[in-house]
Amino acid sequence: MKAVPKFASEKAERNFWESRDATDRLDWTHARSVALPNLELATKTVSLHMPQRLLDSIKSGSNARDVPCQSLIKVWLQQKLRSH
Repeated sequence: MKAVPKFASEKAERNFWESRDATDRLDWTHARSVALPNLELATKTVSLHMPQRLLDSIKSGSNARDVPCQSLIKVWLQQKLRSH
């Protein structure tokens, strides 16, 4: 096993791991399961009511782009927010 160096900062550690493979530096025989009961999801579920014709148009656009409908809606919303 190659040694994992000590890092001066989280940024230094991130830069290190972005350019290296961890398989030759970590001994997975010592790994153990961890429970993170207070971990919050990065996304929240929302309910959005819209006319059927609008939804059909969005679905048609997502199919034409070969992108999931929800992903396309998120991209469009993000683009609209950035433009204002």
